[in-house]
Amino acid sequence: MSTISPLAPSSVVELPPIAGVTARIANARYKDWDRCDLTFVELAEGTAVAGVLTQSRCPSNEVEWCRTALRGEKARALVVNAGNANAFTGVRGSEAVQLILSLVSAELGCDPEQVFVSSTGVIGEPLPKDRAEAGLKAVFGAEPCSWLDAAATIMTTDTFPKVATVTAMINGQSVNLNGIIKGSGMIAPDMATMLGYIFTDACVEASLLQTMLETATAKTFNCITVDSDTSTSDTVLAFATGQLEGVRLQSTHDAGAQAFQTALDALCLQMAQLVVRDGEGASKFIAVSVTGATSDDSAKIIALSIANSPLVKTAIAGEDANWGRVVMAIGKAGEPADRDRLAISFGGVTVAREGCVVPDYDEAPVAQHLTGSEIDIDVEIGLGSGSATVWTCDLTHGYITINADYRT
Repeated sequence: MSTISPLAPSSVVELPPIAGVTARIANARYKDWDRCDLTFVELAEGTAVAGVLTQSRCPSNEVEWCRTALRGEKARALVVNAGNANAFTGVRGSEAVQLILSLVSAELGCDPEQVFVSSTGVIGEPLPKDRAEAGLKAVFGAEPCSWLDAAATIMTTDTFPKVATVTAMINGQSVNLNGIIKGSGMIAPDMATMLGYIFTDACVEASLLQTMLETATAKTFNCITVDSDTSTSDTVLAFATGQLEGVRLQSTHDAGAQAFQTALDALCLQMAQLVVRDGEGASKFIAVSVTGATSDDSAKIIALSIANSPLVKTAIAGEDANWGRVVMAIGKAGEPADRDRLAISFGGVTVAREGCVVPDYDEAPVAQHLTGSEIDIDVEIGLGSGSATVWTCDLTHGYITINADYRT
């Protein structure tokens, strides 16, 4: 495993158990490594499922299967393979997915459509069916594992396992939502941008859970970027086991629905930001906030233009208060902007306003802010009331090193 990211949390949160969820792990040896790389999560009968999947036109076989399986709105199992993306692998890749579905559905006595599969890793190499079969046979007999072990098993270039949890009070009862996620590179908003899995013991109608997950995704997973690249395997799935008596949500108008949505939003934001904090080679966590745009959508496009700019990201890596690069990124976004109405700030210190540097500009406090690991860039467009915040990281030589050697 790589050196742990300097942006990683200083401690790991302990996740509570979720009734109706049992995770197990095994080593299928998808790569030549001495670690577990297959995660199997068994879910209680009747578990509702929702999902958001990559918009890539070259998706993995697993993504295509999940699109189909989501129509059934029920889940009994989740299988995640790490080390091999099984993407761009043709018939052989599809056969591997079908083998997994057959083995798991036979083990649980359920329909294959209730089995969800994800794979992550190298693109273009078919998932070895013999290793998948051996791994599944091993995992079926394994002891249940912790949330942290499951999170570590789905990792690829990640430097630390990513877990999150929140609690919501609904109808006087405490509802738990847990999440595990992986992602470090090939991260850009196009629905989910990594592999993430959410589990709750609440009873939530699948159609409502889908609406809520899409709502949360729009302002969390789709507001992060590490390198502007969208994966072929991007998947976020949410499972509601319905094991908590007295908590049943069917409509956004139900009592407790808003509390659940708030909790889901908070969980997804935690998960999304953990991915950015493990950005390949990252040394700084950057929040880009845009206000005063003609609409929220316009503000988001501008913010992403800034966050995805290699020049902005390398300037932050070098602790260079080069606000001209921010101006450049605003201008290339293709959204309404007026040079002479812009205001740009670093760490709360305004550096430019109304088309030029502020009078008596003192770069010392800005330079000091940029030496830290938490960086804030704020932009006021001055044309309306639209606003958005996105999160990214800097671009260092470490990113090049990781990706130059990734496959070989």
